[in-house]
Amino acid sequence: MTVSQPDVTVVIGAYEAMPYLVDCLASVEAQTIGPDRVEVVAVDDGSTDGTGEYLEEFAERAPFPVTVVRQDNSGGPSGPRNLGLSRATGRYVFFLDADDRLGHEALERLVAMADRHGTDVVLGRVEGVNRTAPRSMWKATLDRTDVFTSNIKFTLSAQKLFRRAFLERHSLRFDESLWTGEDALFTMEAYLRADGVSVLADYTCYYLVGREDGKHVTKSGSYTRRFDSARALMHLIADMVPAGERRDSLMVRPFLITLAPQFGAAFTKDNEEIRRHKFELAGPLMERYWHEGVARRLKVEERLRLHLVAERRPDLLLDVAAFLRSKKQAAALLERKGSRVYLVYPHFRERRAGVPDEVYRAEPSEARAFHGYREHAPRSLARRALGRARRTFARTTSRGGS
Repeated sequence: MTVSQPDVTVVIGAYEAMPYLVDCLASVEAQTIGPDRVEVVAVDDGSTDGTGEYLEEFAERAPFPVTVVRQDNSGGPSGPRNLGLSRATGRYVFFLDADDRLGHEALERLVAMADRHGTDVVLGRVEGVNRTAPRSMWKATLDRTDVFTSNIKFTLSAQKLFRRAFLERHSLRFDESLWTGEDALFTMEAYLRADGVSVLADYTCYYLVGREDGKHVTKSGSYTRRFDSARALMHLIADMVPAGERRDSLMVRPFLITLAPQFGAAFTKDNEEIRRHKFELAGPLMERYWHEGVARRLKVEERLRLHLVAERRPDLLLDVAAFLRSKKQAAALLERKGSRVYLVYPHFRERRAGVPDEVYRAEPSEARAFHGYREHAPRSLARRALGRARRTFARTTSRGGS
């Protein structure tokens, strides 16, 4: 009897996942795709709370093939995911975290979309349960897109559908040297190498569950691991995308999501040694990758913080971070008949600080929120002078011809 290849392998890396694992596996069992089209590969990463035992019990009664691997704790999600991927046989792979769950029709819809449009990666709409989830990329379903012309760079988690032959062709695996951000590195490379990406925005495929015990992996780890993650992602982008607008558009992601939070309101709670260390870690990254093309894509307070990091001004940054922690709103200063909006954060136009006005100037996307802003600037003095000269010339010519 010939066993047909499943359409999708659900890879689950699990560590101390009870009781969340119960709902997670129930959501897989409830999938509408049908038991003959799915398999599960689950890796218990040294759990001591009954996770491994529950996986084995589930494997005995599940209506589809379930492979359970139990191993000593590896210290992070990369190893279990890579092991699960090596055991997968499906045409597609979906990475499911053991404390999250799927929408009932998720796998059926995701596989259908990949088959219909021939894309290598499919993103399904994500909703948060007791935690926030990314939102900006779910405004519309996109049959075929890429990382440059959509907002998918702001969702780099691994919980997506990947064509397995595509992953194997490019030897895509999770970096086991990273303790956090390993999924961002994997997913960004997949986006850049993919022959098309699809976005399924009209159905919630994935429920991102906030654990009540606070043990979710993205909340753990020291600040140094965040810098490791940012460094790896920046290097990947620089290696794969030539310098220019397209690279800048992607560099926004590690600067904004990974680096900037290290220098936000929480910076005021760091001791002097940690503040100094953060500046040391950020220094090489700022020197290599921070420039106008990235800065102008950020909001004023984001740009200001990173500018002060680049200029090695922790004294000024501490004032800005304290302002943000107070949750005050920066005043808006409109100049040039409303064509320019400056947000008055600490040290604006202070001579001793020496921060350029342009750092405080809002780009149109941010400036539009302020009453009185005029997006189209008035004509410059030079253009006005040229207009007067043309009118004078026209009058003179008219007189001469009469």
